[in-house]
Parts: sequence; structure tokens; C-alpha cells
Amino acid sequence: MRQAFTEDFLSTCAKLTDEALAKRLPAPEQQPGRLHEAMRYSVLGGGKRIRPALAMAAASAAGGEPGHALVPACSLELIHAYSLIHDDLPAMDDDDLRRGRPTTHIRFDQATAILAGDALQALAFEWLAGDSSLPAVTRLAMVQQLAAASGSAGMVGGQAIDLGAVGRELSLEELEQMHRRKTGALIEASVRLGVLSVPAAAGERSGQDSLGHYARAIGLAFQVQDDLLDIEGDTSVIGKRQGSDAARSKPTYPALMGVDGARAYLATLLEQCQDNLSGFGPEADALRGMAEFVVSRRY
Repeated sequence: MRQAFTEDFLSTCAKLTDEALAKRLPAPEQQPGRLHEAMRYSVLGGGKRIRPALAMAAASAAGGEPGHALVPACSLELIHAYSLIHDDLPAMDDDDLRRGRPTTHIRFDQATAILAGDALQALAFEWLAGDSSLPAVTRLAMVQQLAAASGSAGMVGGQAIDLGAVGRELSLEELEQMHRRKTGALIEASVRLGVLSVPAAAGERSGQDSLGHYARAIGLAFQVQDDLLDIEGDTSVIGKRQGSDAARSKPTYPALMGVDGARAYLATLLEQCQDNLSGFGPEADALRGMAEFVVSRRY
């Protein structure tokens, strides 16, 4: 039953997010048209929309409605899309396939890809700051959270550590620090922005500490499963080259712990997610289902 619930919830969140993104992104008919085309190509070309779904699920857990988190959800997806564009560049991971399609720099060119990523990053903060449905103090807190998760203390810093670690063997502590920044920071921000999106009167944002611990656990779980999919996944299903991490000698959980060890750690992280939701009722069922989906997904 929970699997069906989660799939329905993910589908609903993806539909809401995709519709809002398609409506709000600049049209290719607007100048500069090629840049806008690349932005839309990168954002609207599929994807699981896990970060928007987590934001909407967190809004529900905090006593609100999923729709409260729609603008933050879209901003999160813009940041995620920008990071993928830049990560795929030849100077970074040099990937030619993303979400089953040519990467942005392959479909367009490297300069356009860089500019599209830059523009999406700026647009994410423009949308958050301009969301008139939220009080100014809440918008400021959201901008701060998303900026911290995206910068050198978060996602960008994690990517820098990752690039510097190629060919080196990291300790488990070093690997976790890298992924808490590279992948986990934006996933944690998804939960935190979802909570912030709820008017204080609806739930007084109770249980924030537990939701923060949940967010940290699911952020790491996402990366562990990503590492396993790089070994066990099918390129046609996961949408990127299977085995690309191993080919570049990148540090991963299976490389450090073995496949069985990584699976055992994944089970521990799932347990941590669920334990941190034990004080919540049915309002957190979407978060519970999201944790189960993240550790069992095949794409």
C-alpha cells in the first residue's frame, strides 16, 4: 500500500512541478532564444523530481499542504538542473548522456551550457525572493538555506572535493563529508524549505530537529543507492552511463565498503529515516514512503 501511495505522491508532485516549471521558465521565443531553449531543455527533460517531492512531503509533515511548497520546489529543481549541466561538462565529469538524452553541452555547446547553468542558478533565487505568498522573513530564510546548501559549504564544495579525490582512497568519514555536501546538502534543504513554506499557524513548524535528522539520513541514502546503481543499474533505465564512476576511479561507497557493506549501510540509513519520523502521525506518511523509494529505486 505504501509503495502505491508513494508512486501516486511522486507522480502528483512531478506533475505540479513540471507544469509550474514549463509555465514560468523563459520561452525560446524570448531573446536570447538559444539560451532559453537550453535552459528549458535541461530542466524539462525528465527527472525524478525527488527534491520537489521531498519539499512537498515535508510541508505535509509540518501541518501544511503540499502546494505550500510549490515555489521552493521549483527553485530546488532549478538548482539541481544547473548543477547537472555543470557536472556533465568536459572540465568536470565529462558525461555525454543525462536522463537518457544528450547532455546540455552536447546538445548545444559548452558555452551555452555554462550560461544556461548560470542563468538557472540566478533564476532559482529570483523565484524564491519574489514569492509574494510568503512573508519576507520566510523568503529571506529560504534564500539563506538554499544558498548555503548550494555553495562551497554545500553542493559546490562537495563537487570540488569529489574532483580532488579521483584516484584516491577516502576513509568512510571523508566520503560521508563529501556526499553530505555534494548530494545531501540540497536534499536536506528540500526538507527544510518544505517546512519553512508552511504558515506558522498551521503547525508551528514542530519537529524540525527530527525532520533535520531525517533529511541528513535520506541525503546519504540517496547517494549510497546512486553508487550501487552505477554498478548494478542499466544505462537505459538510469539515464546515464552505467559504470561511469568506476571508469573514472571515483570514490564510492561500494568501492570502500563492498557491495554488501553498502547495502547494509543503506538499510541502516533507512532505519534512521523512519526512526526520526516516529513522533509523527499520518501527516508524515509521504516522507516515510519517500525514504523507502530512495533506497529501492532502480533509476
